[in-house]
Amino acid sequence: MLMTPEEYLAIPYVMVVESVEGPDGEWFRRAMYPELGIVGEAHSPLDAIARLEEARVTTILSRLERGEPVPVPRPPLRDEIGGLDPEKLGFARWLVEQKKIDEH
Repeated sequence: MLMTPEEYLAIPYVMVVESVEGPDGEWFRRAMYPELGIVGEAHSPLDAIARLEEARVTTILSRLERGEPVPVPRPPLRDEIGGLDPEKLGFARWLVEQKKIDEH
């Protein structure tokens, strides 16, 4: 089944968030999507999750652009069960408009 970029962006991946002690003894938060192999790190968990979400959108759209497979461990969420977040899709559209990535 052929999926649209929006459907790929609506796939619910398992997120893992943990506190990690850095080499200097300072603690930070790490948010991960193990199924995508991406990580976001920051001092606060919310900032780590925000960085992870940016990486998720960029990773998915970049893989699609290069013709690489995107993991689909479960079906995308549809409008009737929460659906696509217009704000996140707006970020994806902004990336395309800024020519950071190609929409195809």
